[in-house]
Amino acid sequence: MNKYETLFIQNPSLDEEATKANIEKFKGIIENGGGTVENVDVWGRRKLAYEIAKVNEGHYTLINFSSDAQLPKELDRVFRITDGIIRHIIVNLEK
Repeated sequence: MNKYETLFIQNPSLDEEATKANIEKFKGIIENGGGTVENVDVWGRRKLAYEIAKVNEGHYTLINFSSDAQLPKELDRVFRITDGIIRHIIVNLEK
């Protein structure tokens, strides 16, 4: 099991309910994929460093988790196809 962290930014036009639903969706993907969620840190709405797709703000969330090497690939795929995700990154903490 490797340790990872993922940070993703959601579009601020999503309501609070949809934002929480996305966070639960990603936690579920990690847990159903054999990983364990260690920490979920919701940073809230913050100003972006630069404009992305005509958006200046985003809702930031950081998730620390442990899993095998295949789960981050699946998580990345789901981030890419989920509406409302502006940017995401998954980092292996053990390298």
